[in-house]
Amino acid sequence: MWKTILRRLLIMIPQLFIVSVLVFFLAKLMPGDPFSGKFGPNTDPAQIAALRKAAGLDDPWTVQYARWIGNAVHGNFGDSFQLKQPVARVIGARLGNTVWLSLLALIGTYVTAITMALVAARRENSRTDHALVVYNSLIYSLPAYLFYLFGIFVFGYTLGWFPTSGTVSADANGFFPVLGSRLYHMILPALIVALISTTSTFSYLRSGILDESKQDYVKLARAKGVPEDRIFSRHVLRNAFLPIASTMGYAITGIFGGMIIAETIFSFPGIGSLFVQSVLTRDYPVVTTLVLFNGVLAVLGGLFSDIIMSAVDPRIRIS
Repeated sequence: MWKTILRRLLIMIPQLFIVSVLVFFLAKLMPGDPFSGKFGPNTDPAQIAALRKAAGLDDPWTVQYARWIGNAVHGNFGDSFQLKQPVARVIGARLGNTVWLSLLALIGTYVTAITMALVAARRENSRTDHALVVYNSLIYSLPAYLFYLFGIFVFGYTLGWFPTSGTVSADANGFFPVLGSRLYHMILPALIVALISTTSTFSYLRSGILDESKQDYVKLARAKGVPEDRIFSRHVLRNAFLPIASTMGYAITGIFGGMIIAETIFSFPGIGSLFVQSVLTRDYPVVTTLVLFNGVLAVLGGLFSDIIMSAVDPRIRIS
């Protein structure tokens, strides 16, 4: 396993370099700059030029990239043009919210998807199976924001069960009241994200169970009189989980990117909503750092998936 991890780490070096170059150039291709629209028609152009020069936007792209990547390696991602604070501090203030919301949504996704897959596979071609297949096909074909808006309207405004914005109530004082309020504010967005993110896990696991149930080794075990529950739990389910394990690393890291729309609609102060605000205000240091962060997560997702697969399937380990 250690050779697998070392190999993946070495492969990550050129991958991260390519990601950093792409992130830098994509940010530069954005129209306008942080100073666009900040001044009126009577503003002296020399003043704008001076601000651009002070921010280093007039330097050659090679100089800008070398300065940016050199500082990033040392943990310095620059200062936010809009918030006038270090980018690391701005992101750090919101990162915890996204981490906890993503973790809650991820747990809900796997619990819901695995439960649905087990029920559907054990009752193949039944009404329950058909209903679950139709449900997952429906949520896959419709845009996510429709479900977010529907959840806000029904459970937020109509029923009033959950708050529709923010992370904590203003009247919450003390550790446990604040903790309870934070969890309460995360329930609705995390629940909706979990309910609409089950398609891939459900499809892989259901198909895996049905395929494994028809294998010769299962028929042989049944012919020998092995109890059906033991066949299912020790053989069918164990092998059917391999495709899920192969994508688990990407799911863990990829769910951060999926929080952009959810956090924006729910006015949840996480890194997803920060990314949208930074794009609208052309806050290049924040945008490039967040995109680079998501690129690093995508690369780490491959590493995590390889580690998980090496742990559950010794056949793919490098000898």
